[in-house]
This record gives sequence, structure tokens and C-alpha cells, in this order.
Amino acid sequence: MGLRINDEIPNLTVTTDHGELSLHDWIGDSWAILFSHPKDFTPVCTTEFGAVAQLADEWEKRGTKVMGISVDGVEEHKGWKADIEKTAGAPAGFPIIADEDLTVAKAFDMLPAEYVLPDGRTPADSATVRVVFIVGPDKQLKLSMTYPMTVGRNFAEVLRALDALQTSARENVATPANWTVGQDVVVPMSVSDEDAAAKYGEINKVLPYLRMAKLPE
Repeated sequence: MGLRINDEIPNLTVTTDHGELSLHDWIGDSWAILFSHPKDFTPVCTTEFGAVAQLADEWEKRGTKVMGISVDGVEEHKGWKADIEKTAGAPAGFPIIADEDLTVAKAFDMLPAEYVLPDGRTPADSATVRVVFIVGPDKQLKLSMTYPMTVGRNFAEVLRALDALQTSARENVATPANWTVGQDVVVPMSVSDEDAAAKYGEINKVLPYLRMAKLPE
């Protein structure tokens, strides 16, 4: 059974280019994003790691740590980071897990438990290891997205989803389709019209079960 929303992520001790790290200790009281890749020195993944590097200030503003996962070793990660930084024009200061034995990939249900990488492996042999996990300070999985090898991930959407998750957790609201910070939110069904009006000042009752409001500034 794979990880589901609100499951606690495995507290693995992992080897990274920043040394040995315990996932739960590394997350601490922060939010965290784990993003996995099938192999170092691959074209789409290089652009993705570059996008993550360029967003360093945005992750910091949101109290969020980021960590990559790849099935290659630490020395490959270090060499690959030089390429990432060259193409992105930004330092790649985040750690990358060296998941050579697939412990993380299997624990997070990215590959079958019995799977073994063949000698002379190619990215196609670990193609399913392309997932984004957003984890809360409670160490629970809040969101996951899986992409095929041919489609580069949209980290603007990852950032938007992170904003929505943090707003929902902080304000006890939901967010509608395509929501971005500053737009109206969805008032939970558990809140009465009277209580909603008292809290938000005004609500837009689109439907009896769809009520929109602006968060207090």
C-alpha cells in the first residue's frame, strides 16, 4: 500500500551530498518538499533541479525545505550539481539523497518492493521515480504529484499548491480551482453563515454549499 494523504512519511536515515540525514529531524518544524528523479545527468531533470534552485528565496519565505532524490551516488550528485548551477544560474544548495539501493523509492512506493536495478541501468529502468511530495511540519504527506519522464514538472504549480496547503492549514479554509494568494477562499461547510459573516465580514453565497470569502488582512 502506497503513502496516502495524511500518512506519516517513513523516518528514514538517508545518505545525501550533505551527509547522513534523518528525514524527520531534517524536516523539524518546517514544511518540506521531496522531489525524485530516475537518474543524474538527464536533460529534463537537470532543468527541474535548476528550477528548484532558482526558487530558493521562495521556499525560504514559506518556511519550506527542499530535498532531491536520485538513484545515483553522492559523487554523481556533486558532479551533476555543477551542471545544474551552470544551466540555472543559481546555486543548488539543497541536499540530494543517494538512493542507490532504492530504499527511499520503495518506502515511498515509487517502485515495487521486489524491484532491483539492472547493471548498466538507464533512466527508463527507474522511470517511475518522478514524484513530488509535500510534507507538513507534522511529518504527514499533504500532497503528491507523479510525472512521466517526458514532461518537466511545473514548479510554479508546486509553489502555488504549497501556498494553498499552508493557507488551508493556517486559516481552516479550502481553496478553489486555480487559486493564488490574495484571491477569495472557500468557507468550510462546517461554518455557519452567521459565523462566516462574523469572521470574514462578508461572504459570497454562490451556491448553498459554495460560499466564498476574502481572508482578513
